[in-house]
Parts: sequence; C-alpha cells; structure tokens
Amino acid sequence: MNTIRRFLFKDLDIRGQHLSINTAWQAMIKDRGYSKQVSQLFGELSALAIMLANGMKHKGKLTMQVQGDGLVSLLLVEVTHDLQIRGMVRTEGIVTQSHSLDQILGKGQIIATLYNAQTDHSFQSLVPRNPKGLIQTFEDYFAQSEQLDSKLWVSSTQDNLSAMLVQKMPDSKSNDEEDWHRIMALSNTITNSELRDLTAEQLLHKLFHEETVELFEDNAINYECHQDRVRFEKIIFDLGEQDARDLLQEQGEISIHNEICNEHLFFNKQDLDRIFVKD
Repeated sequence: MNTIRRFLFKDLDIRGQHLSINTAWQAMIKDRGYSKQVSQLFGELSALAIMLANGMKHKGKLTMQVQGDGLVSLLLVEVTHDLQIRGMVRTEGIVTQSHSLDQILGKGQIIATLYNAQTDHSFQSLVPRNPKGLIQTFEDYFAQSEQLDSKLWVSSTQDNLSAMLVQKMPDSKSNDEEDWHRIMALSNTITNSELRDLTAEQLLHKLFHEETVELFEDNAINYECHQDRVRFEKIIFDLGEQDARDLLQEQGEISIHNEICNEHLFFNKQDLDRIFVKD
C-alpha cells in the first residue's frame, strides 16, 4: 500500500487526508541506519510534504527542509506533482532516546520551497519551529498563516509510514466549533497501531461511523531517486583536470556519494578522458 486519499465530512466544513506507504517508505530509508527518533522526525516531515503536494495544480515539486545546528543538521524531503518522493537526513552524531528535540534539531529553520516547472519559478517560505515538535509546528502554521485549524497524526516505523490530517475548510462557518471539537475528540482516540494497520476505509469507519464521510479515490506514491550523473561529472570538471587526475592516480578511482539517493558513483580514467576532452 503506497497511497494517499482525501476525505470529506459531507455535513461539516471539515476535510482530511489519509496516507499509508510501505515499499516506497522502505526504499526511502533503506540502508540509512536511522534511529527511532530520527525516523519519526523524517516521517513527520515526509508525511506533511506529501499531503501538501497532493493535488498540486502545476508540474513541479515541493521541497521541505529542516536545517539546524543539532545532532541532525538537515532533514530534506522532495515531492513532485505526481507524488514521486525522495529525501535524506544528515546527522552529526548518534541520536538516542535520551536526546531532547532541541538537542536533535538545535537552532535553525524550516524552509518550504514550491517549484513551478511551467513558469520555472520558485516560491520559498520560512516556518518558525515550535519547540514541541514538527507536528505542532505545522499545526501552528496552518492556524496562523492559512487560518485553518488542523490536526496531524503520524506513525513511522522501519516498514511503514502512515498519517492522517483533519482540517477545517477555508471560510468555514463561525458556528461550527461544536462540530470541530466533536471530530477532534473522536480523532484523538486513534492509536499508532490503528494508523498503521487499518485501511483508510476501516480507520474512518472506526473513528467516525456516526458521521457522513466521503472518501475519494486514492493517489499512488512512489519512491524515485534517479542518478543525475551529469551533475556529478560537473563536480569533477570543476575540481580541475590536474587535481582530478591526481586524485584518480592516488585512489585508483574517484568515488562520489550521492547523499539523497544514498548511492556511490564511480569514475575511472575513461570517464575523466571524456569529461576533460579537448575541443
């Protein structure tokens, strides 16, 4: 299951999204060695990025970054308009359960960049981090910047990333507070195991069986991390021919680690001859 689905409370000004990804998430964190705490933070950022990108009306991508001076210096997630995902975490030390959120993320900022491929233009915004966590940060962002009360639940394991977002719709009526509080009370009974193990239909029925909920068609989520060898050839070119050939002579081959794809690219003498070919 690698899908995201929208749902709507038909009699209320409330909407939501549910996602559950297995193989795509497993591929994204394969051989990364993330601790439980890091995996949860990475999952929270990934889930939110996917939900924000879902329904993007133009070709492009959304990039979410958490940068800081803590044990985790970078959390990065990219999601395209057709829900192709990739991402990475850069750590400066071992993260354990004894570390606080401030120790893990340190002082820094959250950056959201929306790229429109049709206009070749990017829009960037900075999101102040709530010290309570990433989920609270984006609930604050929706409430303050978008004027949308929102609640997000995320469960991240080595095998699965699941999440549910419930949100007031824009221009909701002022007299719907009772409805919102009722839906929140029902939603807050959710457990991590239910979020992971139940399908969207099963979960919504369990939580809201007395409400009228419309569940829309699912959209597929896939992990894609294509090797852009040309970009890494440019790195070697910028190094300069003599330095590159000296490095090759010293090491036998040049190896460059593609962090976001977690793969190594190797270059030999024939590659350098082609990169530095004389016109």
